[in-house]
Amino acid sequence: MDRKVNKKLMDIYFSLYNYFGPRHWWPSKNDFEMILGAILTQNVAWKNVEVAIENLYKNNLMDPVSICSASDEAIIDAIRPARFFNQKAKYIKAFCRHLIDCYDGKLGRLFDKDISSLRDELLSLPGIGEETADAIILYGAKKPIFVVDAYTRKLVRLLNLLDEPVNYSRVQLYFMSNLETDVYLYNEYHALIDAWGNRICKGKTANCSQCPLVNQCTVKRDDKIEASAGGS
Repeated sequence: MDRKVNKKLMDIYFSLYNYFGPRHWWPSKNDFEMILGAILTQNVAWKNVEVAIENLYKNNLMDPVSICSASDEAIIDAIRPARFFNQKAKYIKAFCRHLIDCYDGKLGRLFDKDISSLRDELLSLPGIGEETADAIILYGAKKPIFVVDAYTRKLVRLLNLLDEPVNYSRVQLYFMSNLETDVYLYNEYHALIDAWGNRICKGKTANCSQCPLVNQCTVKRDDKIEASAGGS
């Protein structure tokens, strides 16, 4: 391990942690809710997902059997606030059907798999890409894998941590190769980066004067900050 790089990453972590405090992420009552939230939060703000989750509870659609038994229309109506509801209803049903057919509806049996096998299986399901699969592994299965999103790639670019291409696999490998393998650390680090991206570094409205990482940023504070998140 390159301890110098590791120190830099940990300095970033502690700067964010000291600013935002612990994030207590993922906010959910149970692992099944967490998984539905991970699917629903694709391309939408979390506040919309919270409304959709509440609707699922109100309509008794918060277990795999109920979801598989429900009509598409019932699921769509419940998750409508989360946008792209037609597609997401299919993704949720597909996951629940897989869980019932292969694991008798028991998440614990699915989560018993090693990280690599679990990730491959999740990625084989419709609507579950790398970010969603890794979020399920980290926050649901409680296994150590680093979740990368648009904010993570933005941070990597602004702090000049990697040369291009700043894609999903390279960013994930960079963090996992230079940090201690630890579920809590990966959990907090990803959540802290999201807080930074949501509340501080918001494109043209970036609040550089309040940014805990401003001294490490390669973009001049007088510039308009519009760092491309790039593709995965």
